Amino acid sequence: MTEDALTTADEGKLVLNTDGTEIGRLVDVRDGRGYVEPNPTLLETIKAKLGWATRSDEAHPLDEGSIEKVTDDAVYLRGTL
Repeated sequence: MTEDALTTADEGKLVLNTDGTEIGRLVDVRDGRGYVEPNPTLLETIKAKLGWATRSDEAHPLDEGSIEKVTDDAVYLRGTL
């Protein structure tokens, strides 16, 4: 596992483009693939941080190849979503 691999511990983190633009929140991680909710409500954000979130039809999938780095607070993408 690389340092940019997603785990359930990353749920609730901000997801940012390469230019630092906030895209949304990581709401779900399954088998190394993350799902970004573009406009989460406050309740959805809290649920994601607690590991209780469910992804909507609007959630965008991410895989390790699209991730530049994962920090304590955010997931940074290699490009744009």
